[in-house]
Amino acid sequence: MIESQPEGRITTIAEAEGNRVALSGRFAVRDVMRVRGVLSDIAEDRPLVLDLQDADWIDTSIAWAIALKRQRLEAAGMRVSVTGASEEATQLLATVTEALPRPEPEPQPVRGISPMIEALGRNVSAGFATLAETTGILGLFLHRLFRSVVHPREFRLTALVHHCEAAGLAAVPIVALLSFLIGVVLAFQGATQLRQFGAEVFVVDLIAISILRELGILLTAIIVAGRTASAYTAAIGSMKMREEIDAMRTLGIDPASALIVPRVLALVLMLPILGLIANISGLLGGALMSWVELGISPAMFRTRLVDGTDVSQVFVGLVKAPVFAAIIGVIGCQAGLRVSGTAESLGRMTSSAVVAAIFAVIVIDALFSIFFAQIGV
Repeated sequence: MIESQPEGRITTIAEAEGNRVALSGRFAVRDVMRVRGVLSDIAEDRPLVLDLQDADWIDTSIAWAIALKRQRLEAAGMRVSVTGASEEATQLLATVTEALPRPEPEPQPVRGISPMIEALGRNVSAGFATLAETTGILGLFLHRLFRSVVHPREFRLTALVHHCEAAGLAAVPIVALLSFLIGVVLAFQGATQLRQFGAEVFVVDLIAISILRELGILLTAIIVAGRTASAYTAAIGSMKMREEIDAMRTLGIDPASALIVPRVLALVLMLPILGLIANISGLLGGALMSWVELGISPAMFRTRLVDGTDVSQVFVGLVKAPVFAAIIGVIGCQAGLRVSGTAESLGRMTSSAVVAAIFAVIVIDALFSIFFAQIGV
């Protein structure tokens, strides 16, 4: 079969020992689809000989089509040979073949105790490195905050107000709703269990201590960790991807003072307020369910709450709020600064920030519980 074109001719011959393709004339990028079509029609179950003796000139696109066909045939175990090529064509084919992407080999599964110990060691080392980096960001925040106190003109009040609204005011509905529902669930479950012993009235103490001491601020911190830590990571990570942080340094703007201090300080100021709102909503939910399920009137609930609950329970819960806020804000900002330059990195660090913030909140809450138990509060 002979296929003619004004600039070049392709001849395919089926021989006993294999297929032969001969190119004659000049071939440029306009001929690449024609060459690819002819080469694609050749069966890949026989050896192939590419005869370039009469080819006056081929460009990179033709060399790419030939190299691609050669790669497929060699992958199928067939022999491919190029004959009659000029020195320039031979060099071009070698360069294009070298540049073709190679499939990466499948990673072999590792077995045995040694790889497991090595992976554990690497994870522990990475964990300590992340902890050290988080501590460094926390120290940077405290230093820039102190410098803002010494030099008030460097303090960004507008940014602080904006982040207070975004992290605090915007979170009030979800915090209040979830805390209200938690109060309802606690009252219902407590009433179910205490009714067996005729001690339904103690459900007020159960709700008060659980919400004021632990669940109110813990639930608030987890909600804030989920919505605010991810927002901080996404915002700072997007700026990192667009090289806006480098531009800030070029303009003489300190990224820590402009990005970290307002965000973390806004959380430190707003989380205690959100915790107080969560406490009130949780108590309201518990009072409503106690009224519906146990017949404890709101007046009786309030009397029992005031008489049986010490005000120290409120402070035990709220004293954790600034610590939770600082950790959540620092982890969110640190994850944003670790974003490299891809959307995949941004998504990975956003998820990592949420998980790390929630984990840190729960660990710190456990440490606070041990501390308060040791001092008898």
